[in-house]
Amino acid sequence: CKVDLAFLMDGSWSIGKRRFKIQKEFLAEVAQAISVGVAGPMMGIIQYDDPVTEINLKTYSNSREVKSAIDKIVQKGGLSNVKALYYINKHYFSDANGNRGGAPNVAVVLVDGWPTDKVEEASRLARESGINIFFVTIEGPDDNEKQNLVEANFVDKAVCRTNGFFSLPVASWFALRKAVQPLVKRVCDTDRLVCSKTCLNANDIAFVIDGSSSVGTGNFRTVLQFVANITREFEISDTDTRVGAVQYTYEQRLEFAFGQYNNKAELLNAIKHINYWSGGTSTGAAITYAAEQLFSKSKPNKRKIMIVITDGRSYDDVRAPALAVHRQVIAYSIGIAWAAPDELEYIATDPDKEHSFFVDEFDNLYKFVPKIIHNICQEFNSQPRN
Repeated sequence: CKVDLAFLMDGSWSIGKRRFKIQKEFLAEVAQAISVGVAGPMMGIIQYDDPVTEINLKTYSNSREVKSAIDKIVQKGGLSNVKALYYINKHYFSDANGNRGGAPNVAVVLVDGWPTDKVEEASRLARESGINIFFVTIEGPDDNEKQNLVEANFVDKAVCRTNGFFSLPVASWFALRKAVQPLVKRVCDTDRLVCSKTCLNANDIAFVIDGSSSVGTGNFRTVLQFVANITREFEISDTDTRVGAVQYTYEQRLEFAFGQYNNKAELLNAIKHINYWSGGTSTGAAITYAAEQLFSKSKPNKRKIMIVITDGRSYDDVRAPALAVHRQVIAYSIGIAWAAPDELEYIATDPDKEHSFFVDEFDNLYKFVPKIIHNICQEFNSQPRN
């Protein structure tokens, strides 16, 4: 269960000392159940209304230390004001606090009754920056109290709409202990933590690289630098973005598969060491090969992106293979020098102007990196993820 897990605990006066103590006991039991450790889950705590970090992610490296620190937490008071969600989004999951990058960020909000402020916008911003928001609501409002709600259906608005997976209603404070195991099971289910993904950590990206004779050794190095520059922008790990690469001439060669390199340094090193092949140009066959060798092994919750880089007209048909992959893959075409404009359009997903690029010289490839990243992110953010 490798997650970076933060709890927002309710420190408002309305819950009283006894229930605050029950909350601390619940957090101590969670720490015990997930087995905190540097190779697994790291756990931190923020107390709100006025958010204050009680425990950083990196402060304690085992459950016993976390439990001992929870014991010492003192109730701060205030309202049940969940503006702390803005705080975690801006400040908490930072490298300085011990955020590890390759581990999913999870925030569990404990609320007594209901929040005294609106949570929808703060939660949405947190989710869009990749934080998985869970709400544990204890003793929600009864029928008489519902008129006091600041935001009706606040839980539904705060979490990803996935059949109650991200919300856990608890009937009473004394039943809170029963929520430990169900909650731990959910926060550790990294395959389900897909709703709160960002454009930089949600993809399987395949580079299909022209290694034909017309490219030449020096230009091939420039292409590899371009591939590395795009890759560098993404968060790389087995649970984040994964990258694979195929080089082709008349034939095709799998350089590395998705998940073969699960950290950025190893991946960039593998790209750098791809050997130039030299030969003809069969781009259509290469697209089919990449679909079979890479995307057939793609994870179902990943966005599938293919980036084809070529400097000439293909000896075979690209249209049929491109149409076939468009059903499951977002395809980008990058043409250089003698690449054929009509083929670049066939390869690219519609609209072409967002997915197809052309440069006269290899040395100008680098200019497209920000545009490609921008387009990938814009497309991702326009898709409904609730």
